[in-house]
Amino acid sequence: MSSRLLVVDDEPNLLRAVAACLRAEGFDVVTARSGAEALVRVAESVPDLVVSDIRMPGMDGYQLARQLRASPRTALTPVVFLTAKDETADRIEGFRSGVDAYLVKPFEPDELVAVIRNILDRVRRTHAEIARLVGASQTDAARDDFHDEALTEAEERVAAAVARGLSNKEIAAEFGVSVRTVENHISRILAKKNFANRVEIARHVLDRTRPAGES
Repeated sequence: MSSRLLVVDDEPNLLRAVAACLRAEGFDVVTARSGAEALVRVAESVPDLVVSDIRMPGMDGYQLARQLRASPRTALTPVVFLTAKDETADRIEGFRSGVDAYLVKPFEPDELVAVIRNILDRVRRTHAEIARLVGASQTDAARDDFHDEALTEAEERVAAAVARGLSNKEIAAEFGVSVRTVENHISRILAKKNFANRVEIARHVLDRTRPAGES
């Protein structure tokens, strides 16, 4: 699906030219001729990126950028200034208002497209990484839940015997089962609780039986 761009400029000929340039590159473009109209467009549907002039009647580009940054819906929406204001102070004010890039008119269409594609690519990669981290966190949580499975009655008795320091052979003799059965119980205990060895099984049992408040 093509990215949706909002282009904002009060000069109709330039607005049409920029929109045509971006549509030719495969972008879905909507336009607005003022900052106020831009906010209406954003309220209808949040764009993937905003390209805006600075000098506009009423709400200028700086104010528009600040309003976009102040809203939770658009706080992370990239903003590119495309403007005739090319003084250093103008650029500083633009970046202070939260824009991601600042291009000066007359502009090179290829440069504008390259800047937009670069920003959108960075946003996509950021979202993909966030999704990966969230997925990994959920997987870890599910794994932790699995490893906290309750032990069966037989496994609890074997775990208690391990905590008493008995060997597998001694546990088998005490419970009247085979050594192989004891080994299977211990393997399941280690898997269910995500323990590495018998020492952790013993510690788990002792922690559960230690009187409250005793460290």
